[in-house]
Amino acid sequence: MDSISLVEFLPDLWTATVETGIMLGISLALALVLGLPLGFLLFLTRRGMLLENRALHIIGGLLINFVRSLPFVILLILVIPLSLVVTGRSTGPVAATVPLAIASIAFYARLVETSLCEVNTGLLEASLAMGASTGLIIRQVLLPEALPGLVRGFTVTVISLIGYSAMAGVVGGGGIGFLAINYGYYRYETAVMIVTVILLILLVQAVQSVGDLSANRIEKKK
Repeated sequence: MDSISLVEFLPDLWTATVETGIMLGISLALALVLGLPLGFLLFLTRRGMLLENRALHIIGGLLINFVRSLPFVILLILVIPLSLVVTGRSTGPVAATVPLAIASIAFYARLVETSLCEVNTGLLEASLAMGASTGLIIRQVLLPEALPGLVRGFTVTVISLIGYSAMAGVVGGGGIGFLAINYGYYRYETAVMIVTVILLILLVQAVQSVGDLSANRIEKKK
């Protein structure tokens, strides 16, 4: 890439990075707000748990499995009408947050359930024996004990969404993926493709490092 093409490319790279940030920020916020309680609900409604409810557990599990079983490109296409209703647009980074949010909520909810399943059941039994309420057990036992796993699960979710956001470029979602397709595929600009790939790799490495560091610090404080 010569200096002139680099100068022309940098504004597009900045715009694409901002668009990716928008997609990730909104989707991850919804994953925390909705995916975290959904994961707790799945765990608490399991057999023998505090809010045991077989029907609710099965229905929630089936919905999550349905979303997770769909390749993300297919999910992107399926929810275009929903994106149009929610955002008023079928393309662009804001519209792409609809399928990204759906995928992240389902993905993180299952990871939350898995993390909670690793909590020592003896702690739950002891809390129940002392007469602790469900809310107190969630706040004082489940959440603190599962927090390192929840952080690691969120880190995995972030990294997965980075890949999903790149795929959103296939259907005009914008972001770094769209930039790579527009320049690297349609214009045969190999150098641009390499730059976008390196940027994605650095982003993933940074997220993984921060996630691991945070989880390790939480474990040391326990």
